[in-house]
Amino acid sequence: MSNTDSFIDEVTEELRREKAMSYLRRYGWIAVLAVVLVVGGTAWNEWRKASDRASAEAFGDSVLAALEHDAGSDRLRALGQIDTTGAQGGMLQLLSAGEAMAEDRSAALAALHAAAEDTSLPEAYRQLAALKRVIAGGADIPRDERTQILAALSQPGQPMRPIALEQTALLELEQGNRDTAIEILTDLLAQSGVTENLRRRATQLVVALGGEVQN
Repeated sequence: MSNTDSFIDEVTEELRREKAMSYLRRYGWIAVLAVVLVVGGTAWNEWRKASDRASAEAFGDSVLAALEHDAGSDRLRALGQIDTTGAQGGMLQLLSAGEAMAEDRSAALAALHAAAEDTSLPEAYRQLAALKRVIAGGADIPRDERTQILAALSQPGQPMRPIALEQTALLELEQGNRDTAIEILTDLLAQSGVTENLRRRATQLVVALGGEVQN
């Protein structure tokens, strides 16, 4: 290769680098902005998911705590004090309706059933509605249906499991299965995370049925 050819190649390469740098200076901000948007969008999405999850968990804990009260008027008052956002407001209204059975029992049960079957609602809210319907409806709901609902809610890992187990024990008592009810309640008392009110009710029921409570 001649010196002239070598010189031309060097000049051509330098021009290419200059052109590339020119494009980078002119349009490089687009690439930087794209990276920022992707990273920022991912961070925002994760934050939103975490925030939504924390909000749902806090709402569920507040509702469960409200349902722990023995008197219906206390449960209704506690439900009315819970702060809500979005779909939580509708769910809270349905649960409050369940506490106001004396005014319109059929309508309240129908509303709870509709919420439990509404796939647009978060799963935790649907479970709350299903559990409340079983508790409020009692014998007005066919026994087989109550058994099926409670069996699903009392599976390990389900958030409503402790209260669902209590209701399952009461359902067994309704059928005259005393020993089975004691066994379920004893298993409930052996679990961690059971609230004091629920533990007290389960203990009293075991003792009343002639069972023994292990310390």
